[in-house]
Amino acid sequence: MNFKKLNDLTGWIVFGIATLVYFLTLEPTASWWDCGEYIATAYKLQVGHPPGAPLFQMIGRFFSLFAFGNVTQVALMINIMSAISSSLTILFLFWSITLLARKVIMDGGREDDASAQYLVLAAGAIGALAYTFSDSFWFSAVEGEVYAMSSFFTALVFWAILRWERVADEPHNYRWLLFIAYLVGLSIGVHMLNLLAIPAVVYVFYFKKFKPTFKGFILAGVVSLAILGFIMSFVIPQVVNLASKFELFFVNTIGMPFNSGTLVYFALLISLIVFGLQYTAKKNMPKLNTAILAFMFILIGYSSFFMIIIRSNANTPINENEPNDAISLLAYLNREQYGDWPLLHGQYYNAPVVDYADGSPVYVKDKKAGKYVITDQRKGTKPIYDDRFTTLFPRMWSNQKQSHISMYKQYSSSGIPIRVTKSDGTSEVLYRPTFGDNLRFFFGYQLNHMYFRYFMWNFVGRQNDIESQGEIDAGNWISGINAIDKIRLGDQNNLPESMKNPARARFFFLPLLLGLAGLFWHLKRNAQDAWVVFMLFLLTGIAIVVYLNQTPYQPRERDYAYAGSFYAFAIWIGFGVVWLYELLTRVLGNKTTTVAAATALSLVVPAIMAAEGWEGHDRSGRYAARDFAKSYMAGCAPNAIIFTNGDNDTFPLWYVQEVENFRTDMRVVNYMLASGDWYVHQMAKKVYESDRLPLTLTPDQYNKGVNEYIPVLERIEGPIELREAIKFIADDRDQTKVPLQSGERINYLPSRKLKITIDKDAVIRSGAVPASMRDQIVDEIVWEVKQNGLYKNDLMLLDFIATNNWERPIYFANPNSVSKVLDADKYCHMEGVVFRFIPVIAPEYYRNMGGVNAEASYDVLVNKASWGNLHLDKVTVDRESYRNSALAKQSYMRTAQALINLKRNDSAIRVLDRSIELFPHNKITFDYYMLPWVDLYFDAGAPEKAKNIMRILSNRYLDDLEYYNRLAPRFATYYDRQTQEALAVIQRLSDTARQKDMKDFSDELENALDMQLKKMGM
Repeated sequence: MNFKKLNDLTGWIVFGIATLVYFLTLEPTASWWDCGEYIATAYKLQVGHPPGAPLFQMIGRFFSLFAFGNVTQVALMINIMSAISSSLTILFLFWSITLLARKVIMDGGREDDASAQYLVLAAGAIGALAYTFSDSFWFSAVEGEVYAMSSFFTALVFWAILRWERVADEPHNYRWLLFIAYLVGLSIGVHMLNLLAIPAVVYVFYFKKFKPTFKGFILAGVVSLAILGFIMSFVIPQVVNLASKFELFFVNTIGMPFNSGTLVYFALLISLIVFGLQYTAKKNMPKLNTAILAFMFILIGYSSFFMIIIRSNANTPINENEPNDAISLLAYLNREQYGDWPLLHGQYYNAPVVDYADGSPVYVKDKKAGKYVITDQRKGTKPIYDDRFTTLFPRMWSNQKQSHISMYKQYSSSGIPIRVTKSDGTSEVLYRPTFGDNLRFFFGYQLNHMYFRYFMWNFVGRQNDIESQGEIDAGNWISGINAIDKIRLGDQNNLPESMKNPARARFFFLPLLLGLAGLFWHLKRNAQDAWVVFMLFLLTGIAIVVYLNQTPYQPRERDYAYAGSFYAFAIWIGFGVVWLYELLTRVLGNKTTTVAAATALSLVVPAIMAAEGWEGHDRSGRYAARDFAKSYMAGCAPNAIIFTNGDNDTFPLWYVQEVENFRTDMRVVNYMLASGDWYVHQMAKKVYESDRLPLTLTPDQYNKGVNEYIPVLERIEGPIELREAIKFIADDRDQTKVPLQSGERINYLPSRKLKITIDKDAVIRSGAVPASMRDQIVDEIVWEVKQNGLYKNDLMLLDFIATNNWERPIYFANPNSVSKVLDADKYCHMEGVVFRFIPVIAPEYYRNMGGVNAEASYDVLVNKASWGNLHLDKVTVDRESYRNSALAKQSYMRTAQALINLKRNDSAIRVLDRSIELFPHNKITFDYYMLPWVDLYFDAGAPEKAKNIMRILSNRYLDDLEYYNRLAPRFATYYDRQTQEALAVIQRLSDTARQKDMKDFSDELENALDMQLKKMGM
């Protein structure tokens, strides 16, 4: 069999292995984070969050057809799309490694040497299989997110330039470059990470077409960055920006219909491309002709974004940012809702603002006027900082959260004192970080913590999946060699059960060492190709770190963003096989035997990665995100409205509504998104069986730039009726506005004290309050706004509550999220895992947490709720499901307490039993927050069950203390908080045992506690 056939066959075998692995570990439904949104928007071709992923959505829609109408299988089909994308990535990685390896191994007349062929295939297989089982790539391969498909485009582009290299001297070789240009354009419709392969592509071209010189080498780098910048800064935004300029001119200046300017612009653009192609062909200018063709193919691929505009104009239920024309599409592509951050020059986190610059005006389509009108001049919206507090390469820049500032200070010295003058004329001394502090944060946090830690996860091992900010017991890399690990983290071999984690993986440095050996071999044998791979490694790794300029305390681990860098390193793992072969040739004589030995030894690397990583990546049988969402909604009253906050209490709800058609009578309102005009407008439309939100303010009064901020001015002592306050804001007369320094007049809230007078008949008629609580309905709800102004989402919430008049049931996923605007928790009552807002005051002992509707909560938690099979032994509990389980367990505990208060002890025991059945200790470790279960079981008359919980807790915490006491003093000190918690729990259990006449158990705990205290020297 010739090499081509062997290469193709082996590649497809590796593809088959990867496909089997990903299918076996695939999540059968929507996952946490963005997956629910991506699957929902793909299934119905809706508009997701900026900057959009239209190609992903269209291909996802195609795969969803294979559910054949079974909506519960749609997510599985889209997850399968990710798995196949990942398997294809592995296939092209294999072929890329063999293309690179054969240039060294099979040159010089060795094309037909069987041992050389086998060595090349072994290198490709080991490198590809190592990447198959790498932590970050495997994570993305089994869920419906964009990163798997983005990795496929990166792999395909890199393989394509290597294929071009082999035919670069043949006629029509430029077709490969045009193919790459088309792939680049297509990839923009998935994720822009693929663009970072361009410098590697340019260097392959340079080394093939030019004789390398130092000057040429540097120039090639400059050209590669220029092409990357051209696509990112011109093609992606400016093609749309020019369309918006044409649109404004033709509509507002000439008076033509909407979209006429856009049509003229694209007609002109197409005409210029056609003219350029004809002119360069006529003048025999093949290079320029190819460049124009490449630009055209990028635009053809990029045209997938027309889907975004088309579907936005269809007013789909999910229509984020509503990019329905060229002007709004530009803001969508620029991710304006997320703000920006400094890159090469900018402010430190404590830089004083000395002035404000104007931003670009906001245009909104006014169909009545037949033109685009400015709703926000954006005057004074861009802060200008004191030059003394700015720097090159700013890394410590964010003052968005106090936690960011606290982390920056951990990397800072005392700073440089600078006296600044405040607006009131007084002065103060601020301490500006030094540039050394800035670099210390860059190297210590952004590079080490947010990149190299992830790199080590993939090729050395991972401690656990607990999100980390540098704690020694959370999210670190480990090797499995305890002598090394214990120097950094303390003993990692004899962990207590509470610290064992399914994501724990130990690779003993083997993938890293094999990769480093391959890197040095590659550098020695073919420095040019080594540089090409290094460029891919650098641009998809450290360059992303520099560009993102991430703040501390990211909401989740970000390792998935660097999968391209780990892809490049996997190439060197493949070359490590060749290095090992050459090492073994000194001992073994026969080439074929040596290849077999090197392959067998190298196979240990992907094998150990698979064995160690399987449990942490096995999502089979897990339905957590979907089931949590349904449990949120299951007990809500018909036609209810639920206010949510973050990704994980919103996107799964979108998924079950949009895909599985579950509770489409409800309206999910994400409180954070409601700060956008487009979102409020969508809430004012009927969707499925859910009527529009009743609002007093008109849609125009929620436009961008209108009522963005409503100051609270205590012009009236109050309290004033909320409905009247909203009418006051809705009144457009000058008498209801206050002037700004710019001369603009804006609305304001005339009192901090508000009230809602309760129409009890309307409340009873709507069924908002259970019959058992009707005698507790208050006459009025009175509260104070605790912040100095209302943002658009605050205004929308108060407008809705004032206008609704209890007609539609109102629920909150977390009442505390609106506590500064509305005293909600005082009037919220838990029904299952969500809280219903009703005009009944929660009992005093519930006041800070809301009341409990025991009947409704029992029905939801015992009869309706399910939690994704997390209790089953065969199902792995991921970190996000583990965290969200705390909310569910709390709901069970509070419901049991409410039932005991009602003397319904049997029902309380059933609730407690159900919570332990669904969240058992061996899956969701019992902790300090399980102590109420002990008390509740005793109070409900189930002492044996209480004792069982006590035994589990005591064993857990005594085990923990034993571990802490074995640690070296510097590590034991880190665990002071955990040690104090363990001591407190054991003491509490001992006290409870003594009170309940459990003397033997109490004595046992006291003796164990004394023993541990002696070990601690106490």
